[in-house]
Amino acid sequence: MASEARGGLRADEQSGDLRYPIGKFHRPEAVSAQDREKWIGEIEAAPAKFRAAVDKLPDEKLNRPYRPGGWTLRQLIHHVPESHMNAYIRFKLALTEDEPTIKTYEESLWAKLPDVEKTPPEISLETLELLHKRWVILLRSMTEEQWSRKFRHPEMGLMRLDQNLLKLYAERSVNCRRSSWRRLPRGVPPRRR
Repeated sequence: MASEARGGLRADEQSGDLRYPIGKFHRPEAVSAQDREKWIGEIEAAPAKFRAAVDKLPDEKLNRPYRPGGWTLRQLIHHVPESHMNAYIRFKLALTEDEPTIKTYEESLWAKLPDVEKTPPEISLETLELLHKRWVILLRSMTEEQWSRKFRHPEMGLMRLDQNLLKLYAERSVNCRRSSWRRLPRGVPPRRR
């Protein structure tokens, strides 16, 4: 078995893919209460850490891609709350319906809509903060039975809330934050692997 690397990833999971600085998502076989609390903590901390990574960047940095062939930081800043809103709604659907089929969306097309260029980043940063406050309240109030509820992804099939959405969005929070650090000015702490 591979040894643990910094950030909780096995050495064979670390990614050279700039879209996934901590590696691609892998569904865990089993999830403990401690795992869930760790992931909820990552979701809870994500807005402040993301804000610290991108706050007060000049427009010239916001309008440059954060990786070759990728989105601009402005697109990433607006994408994160949109993606997390979808996750929050998927949790609500799975908690209130019997194995609902979730709707996917074309995130790359959303990133090209005119509101992305016109909306100040502060609005999306505030949206992320408020959304995560509400989401964490929901997550911390869920019962063991609720964590095992499932939803159906059109491409990936039946998925459990704790094995998929919770871990996935905890990891996505870290990936987006670390991606944004690539364009920070000097003096900002480097990302940790």
